[in-house]
Amino acid sequence: MSVTPVLFDRLALAKHRNRARFNPAVFLHEEALADVQDRIALVNKSFTAPAIVAPFPEIWQPHWQTARIVPDDDILDLTENTHDLIVHAMALHWANDPVGQLIQCRRALKPDGLLLVVALGGQTLHELRAALGQAEIEVTGGLSPRIAPMGEIRDLGALLQRAGLALPVADSAVLKTSYATPLHLMHDLRAMGETNALSTRIRMSTRRSVIQRAMELYADAYADETGRIIATFELITLTGWAPDSSQPQPLRPGSAVQRLADVLNTAETPLKD
Repeated sequence: MSVTPVLFDRLALAKHRNRARFNPAVFLHEEALADVQDRIALVNKSFTAPAIVAPFPEIWQPHWQTARIVPDDDILDLTENTHDLIVHAMALHWANDPVGQLIQCRRALKPDGLLLVVALGGQTLHELRAALGQAEIEVTGGLSPRIAPMGEIRDLGALLQRAGLALPVADSAVLKTSYATPLHLMHDLRAMGETNALSTRIRMSTRRSVIQRAMELYADAYADETGRIIATFELITLTGWAPDSSQPQPLRPGSAVQRLADVLNTAETPLKD
């Protein structure tokens, strides 16, 4: 019997998010929100029963007054065949079972309902990951988990098909930000509620010598011409639809009525056996 691995300490994650609400840094959510709004505006369809899966509902609720707000728990509080739009907002990268989250959303959609997912992708904080890893190896001789593994766009796109969603699309936007020092970046991550909540994290404070060395390595390798350090965030957007007979369907293999060579007005060259 397979057991879903528990990658994240959900209690620690909730504490981080609650702490962040006192002085939040929400620019990533604002970017995600703008992206979702643009995509919905391009859809030639009215949505009357939306739901939003969000860890920070105060950011999303004002823009969808009629939407049902759902916490991003492992088991989503969604009812089957209820919604024509579900937005999974900046939370999938903290899911212990990402494909399970998508399956739950697909089941909650009505036929031809739309699922939009925005989450952090694999390029996020690659600079900080490298600097911390090298510093810890140099100072302690070991390496501990500090930044959560985040999915690559190809892998996340494949999850849409595994979840049974039709017309799957995955794309990404890479955002480059700058900070005066790596310490300012870490303060911002704390204000985002995006600090380490891995189940396998070390539960004691990081050595000051590790932090100092990581700051030096970061500044040496990832500073711009002004001396400010660069930090990368990747927003991956996933789009999928609940299957419906009204959607475009692929033709069966061998059912074409016209040869491709005729369409291209070229000679067909048979392949050798």
